[in-house]
Amino acid sequence: MVVSLSKGQKVDLTKSNPGLTKVSVGLGWDTNKYDGGKDFDLDASIFLLEGTGKVTGPEGFVFYNNTSGANGSVVHSGDNLTGAGTGDDEVVYVDLQAVPANIEKITFAVTIHDGEGRGQNFGMVSNAFIRVFSDSGELIRYDLGEDFSIETALVVGELYRHSGEWKFAAIGSGYQGGLAALCNDFGLQIG
Repeated sequence: MVVSLSKGQKVDLTKSNPGLTKVSVGLGWDTNKYDGGKDFDLDASIFLLEGTGKVTGPEGFVFYNNTSGANGSVVHSGDNLTGAGTGDDEVVYVDLQAVPANIEKITFAVTIHDGEGRGQNFGMVSNAFIRVFSDSGELIRYDLGEDFSIETALVVGELYRHSGEWKFAAIGSGYQGGLAALCNDFGLQIG
């Protein structure tokens, strides 16, 4: 049974799915017809956060140019430049048992590449979602129904540890300033 979440909701992942050790996190989106004629390139980024809510350094940031983190326990599928088609546009594979103990949260974000430069924002994106699934099927889904009219980056959800178990939270927080703003919030300076 798939658990469908709303913004701010949290759900247990491993306690209600005994034996679950590996999950995939799919992110998907469509661009609206009134996008101004420019190509959209949305990117999934993953921040591996310690108890401070910050990354320890560049190794705590997983994205299309650094597709593996946390000693190989978090792996990004690679960059989808168009988002065309149905289903997941980008996927992240997580080996929950292998995530180092110092990593307390795995935060999933989506940004619009050069959103400011191209005059693009998440108001031009529809059907955005994040879902957690395993070999046995889809476990959790969060459809972002909110209208983000000026944001160029979204934190969509996070896996986090609580009392020795993994849980998932539907976040849905928008940011102006794109990837640079997100990186700054999570303790990573980018040029």
